[in-house]
Amino acid sequence: MNPRVRKVRPLSNYRLEIEFESAEIREFDLTPYLEKGIFGELKDIAYFSRVQVSMGSIQWPHGQDLCPDTLYEDSQAIETV
Repeated sequence: MNPRVRKVRPLSNYRLEIEFESAEIREFDLTPYLEKGIFGELKDIAYFSRVQVSMGSIQWPHGQDLCPDTLYEDSQAIETV
């Protein structure tokens, strides 16, 4: 598996809508990470909203990132019309 992120959009409740290069759109819940090390900074919703696509994955300005495999495997598919 080699999922690559094409787009990311922050949602409410520390969730992300992620579009992969396969055109599949999935929702990732970041709340389990918020109490772990550098991810604590993401509790600030304004900072959380600064997420960007970076080299096929996602990243925040201070370097927090997640593996694209994790983003794919631990997310839920969103049905599109």
